[in-house]
Amino acid sequence: MTVYMLMNFDADWDEWKPVFDSDPVGRRQVAKGHSIARSVDNPNDIYLRTEYDSVEDAKAFRERLLASGVLDRFNVKTGPTVVEVAEQETY
Repeated sequence: MTVYMLMNFDADWDEWKPVFDSDPVGRRQVAKGHSIARSVDNPNDIYLRTEYDSVEDAKAFRERLLASGVLDRFNVKTGPTVVEVAEQETY
C-alpha cells in the first residue's frame, strides 16, 4: 500500500522552500520521500506530496506538523491530508 500526505500552499516560493528544506519537524526521519509541483500559471501555487511506509506514520507526522505551528507561517489551501493510492496506471 502506498500512503501519501498531500498539501497545497499559496505561498511565496522563495520564503516557503527554505523553510521546507530546513525540515523543522523532522520529515526526513519519518517520510520515504517527497515531490513538489508548482502551477505553471502561478509558481506560488505549491503542491506537496510526501510518502510514508504506513497510515500510522503519516498520521503521526501530520499531528507533529500541525502541533509545531510551522504551517501558520503560510497560506495552506489544502492540508495535510493522508491518502492511500486506490488505483494507479501508467500510459
